[in-house]
Amino acid sequence: MTAKILDGRKLSNEIILQLKGRIESLKKRGITPRLDIILVGEDPSSKIYVRNKIRASEQIGMKGELHAFPEKTSGEKLASLIKKLNADKNVHGILVQLPLPKHLEEQKILDEIAPSKDVDGLTACSIGRLVADGAAFEPCTPKGIMKLLEHARIPLEGKNAVVIGRSNIVGKPMALMLLKRNATVTICHSKTKRLQEHTKNADILVAAVGKANFVKESMVKKGAVVIDAGINRSGGKICGDVDFARVRGRASAITPVPGGVGPLTVAMVIENTLIAAERLLQK
Repeated sequence: MTAKILDGRKLSNEIILQLKGRIESLKKRGITPRLDIILVGEDPSSKIYVRNKIRASEQIGMKGELHAFPEKTSGEKLASLIKKLNADKNVHGILVQLPLPKHLEEQKILDEIAPSKDVDGLTACSIGRLVADGAAFEPCTPKGIMKLLEHARIPLEGKNAVVIGRSNIVGKPMALMLLKRNATVTICHSKTKRLQEHTKNADILVAAVGKANFVKESMVKKGAVVIDAGINRSGGKICGDVDFARVRGRASAITPVPGGVGPLTVAMVIENTLIAAERLLQK
């Protein structure tokens, strides 16, 4: 068996082209969607993510603004900026690039963002609404994964889905979104015993653990759909959480790294910012 490659880059390009028409429609009515990103410190990966988001926003006709701060910036200074952006009617989306330096309380900073501008879907309000099936912005990486599964026409109802990782960014919201589609969901993490027993039962396996090539061929059920949400550096190369070369021969479908989940995360940031601008117009 050779797995079907789930091409996130191609789907991302298709989605962005579809969004372009909606952006042009807003601009004709005097509104240009604007995404403001806050970056603290010099983390190389974070800089790459931010650059990609700003570039993609500008290429599609939106505005992208970067607010870069040194490593030792205080939480009070970040909160002050976020309050200012909350009050600015020209700003539609606010995104704090994670991870933040260790001296900052991530959730406290995130919760300063107004729910109407929380395009990353990571405030306590947004997560609470997601749990309660309310109208919330969905976190961008899980939202992109769901788009990819839908595009590939992969059935979820009644399927066993296993998510490795319990972060607020990917793992927890991913499990909630799969649950909404009537999958039977198991979340595994660093304290899970007999991990392989869980993963080998998965029809849909999502890896979001942050360890290069963590998921081995022996952990995967034959014919499973494998989604790799990890991005790591190993031997000078970018790789995911899944041992792609070996698992590819066992899975029915698999995402590559790079070119799988990553581009869709960027596309979902753009889509959520556009939705925020459209909602403002409706008000």
